[in-house]
Amino acid sequence: MIVLGLTGSIGMGKSTTAKMFVDAGVPVHDSDETVHRLYAGKAAPLVEAAFPGTTVSGVVDRTKLGARVIGNAAALKTLEAIVHPLVRADADAFLARHRAAGAPLVVLDIPLLFETGGRNRVDKVVVVTAPADIQRARVLARPDMSEEKLAAILAKQVPDAEKRRQADFVIDTGEGMDAARAAVGAIIAELSGR
Repeated sequence: MIVLGLTGSIGMGKSTTAKMFVDAGVPVHDSDETVHRLYAGKAAPLVEAAFPGTTVSGVVDRTKLGARVIGNAAALKTLEAIVHPLVRADADAFLARHRAAGAPLVVLDIPLLFETGGRNRVDKVVVVTAPADIQRARVLARPDMSEEKLAAILAKQVPDAEKRRQADFVIDTGEGMDAARAAVGAIIAELSGR
């Protein structure tokens, strides 16, 4: 089974690209979705213990938690120490299930693949990219986003050019949905022989 890591900086179209793999029949483990699920389950009491008052009815309130960790390196490190092992265990279970089922190809959607040392967990890496002006417009169109927040997020991420340099495959979502879908199809064909 080939494990393909899918990553890209904020606003590059990674989630849309991940859905294209799903639509093509490739199993995808979505780290962001896993965190949402964990915040409503297993991680909630752990997060509440570390950051009292950040859960509501047993579910992590992302706004309250964000207020406690954004801009606080020590708090962020504490949160990552809680969440990252849980996400990793969930991904490992996903891989085991699909390996047992004989899947030829699976995708691990890891937003911070290079930043968290995730390169050693995958066989190949696809980086989703777009021109900087398109990225900026996409991100600033999100609710509660500002130039300052975008700058802070980008400062913590490996630069797009470096991600592209380290990638086995690059998908430019700035070229449109059809081009991205064709690129996904070509990657699947190359990696799984279909």
